[in-house]
Amino acid sequence: MTPVPSDEPTASPQDTGKRGKWRDGEIYQSFRRRPATIGAAILLLFLIATAFLSPLFVPQNPYDAAQLDLLNAEIPPIWQADGQWPFILGTDTQGRDVLSAILYGSRVSIVIGVAAVLLSLIVGITFGLLAGYYGGIIDTLLMRLGDVLLSIPTILVAILVSSLARQALPASLRDVGAAGVLVLAIVLSSWVQYARTVRAQASVEREKEYVLAARVLHVPNRRIMLGHILPNTLTPIFVAATLNFGMAILTEATLSFLGIGMPPGQPSLGTLIRLGNDYLFSGSWWIVVFPVMQLSFLVVTVNMIGDWLRDALNPKLR
Repeated sequence: MTPVPSDEPTASPQDTGKRGKWRDGEIYQSFRRRPATIGAAILLLFLIATAFLSPLFVPQNPYDAAQLDLLNAEIPPIWQADGQWPFILGTDTQGRDVLSAILYGSRVSIVIGVAAVLLSLIVGITFGLLAGYYGGIIDTLLMRLGDVLLSIPTILVAILVSSLARQALPASLRDVGAAGVLVLAIVLSSWVQYARTVRAQASVEREKEYVLAARVLHVPNRRIMLGHILPNTLTPIFVAATLNFGMAILTEATLSFLGIGMPPGQPSLGTLIRLGNDYLFSGSWWIVVFPVMQLSFLVVTVNMIGDWLRDALNPKLR
């Protein structure tokens, strides 16, 4: 009997081989052996997805003052006696739905965290490559600048930068530029770690034969740094970036809690915690407890994934 040809696409041996190689890889196998890391990754994906898809299902836009009603202020969570639908986690003192505010605030915190890590990577990698490859006065100036920043607690650097930047902006632009100021404050206090890591690796790689051969062939220095030296530093940089993502979110929340971060009209998780802190012992506990839980889940899941990456990419632990 003649087989009937199928119209369904079949995976090529090359694609199958790539998938099999990836599944048999040490990183994937390490991930499979860590149920806690798998749970953290699933929870983190859920938190990020709900934050960015929140406009599709939350009952209100907490940033739109027209949707807020003071008559709905301080409604408790829905499972309590006075709870009302659709305010599942209750409302705050302005009639703002707590669940909506948390999800919108999570989106702000995540975006600020990602932007801060990316810019820190760019600054840190650039300075680290320049210092490690060229050495001399460039290395001295950049690393001494890093030493000065490291001698001051990170949060104090961020507070100083944030305060100065907000004072420099016109009053009409302070709320609009609040997110950018936070990103700048976090970047200036966190790029040193990346720069030191890249600088140490670049100092070693620049003396190796393949770099010396590239110089003899008059390969541009930029191409040597980006195409040859940088790839050898990506593993520790990737691990550091993952861990610093959680730290960036926590730094943003701290600055907002202190009142020099996001404004009350565009609350992040830190702003929500600051606004709800005054009502923790007055009976309206839900205003502050749920934002704290959301922030904790975000930071803990990111740190758990970062810890796993650090172990999985460490050749001494394989």
